[in-house]
Amino acid sequence: MNIDHEFSVGLEWQGDLGSGTSSVRDFSRAHTVTAGGPEPIAGSSAPVFRGDAARWNPEQLLIASLSQCHMLSYLHSAATHGIVVTAYTDAATGTLRQVGLGGHLTQVTLRPVVTVASGDRDLARELHAQAAANCFIAASVNFPVTHEVTILDG
Repeated sequence: MNIDHEFSVGLEWQGDLGSGTSSVRDFSRAHTVTAGGPEPIAGSSAPVFRGDAARWNPEQLLIASLSQCHMLSYLHSAATHGIVVTAYTDAATGTLRQVGLGGHLTQVTLRPVVTVASGDRDLARELHAQAAANCFIAASVNFPVTHEVTILDG
């Protein structure tokens, strides 16, 4: 059974500094991402691409989406398999390979640190593979998403 779900976001560029895009140095990359309910996200390009380091860039947002999706899939799997998780953190990283004016992400590494209060610790580790398979975002990208998992007793 296929079920389609639609998600919508809005984007507004705020970077006209008076002369529009008259040259690549004459405009800001500042923009706002909205979704009708959550707080707006202040975005820009990465500092290496003339962006504002105080704002989220698209690469960070994609890596954050992968981290969130994996965590949510993992917590669901843990709950359905009797693993009681009391804490979960991640320090995810990704690599962007620039090729001329374009480029692509070549890989993302998630580093979940999971505190398990009760349940089988080996199963808790193995459930990360199930979470990876169930993550909608990871299934949508064309680069590897790897996992360096740490399980702590809680």
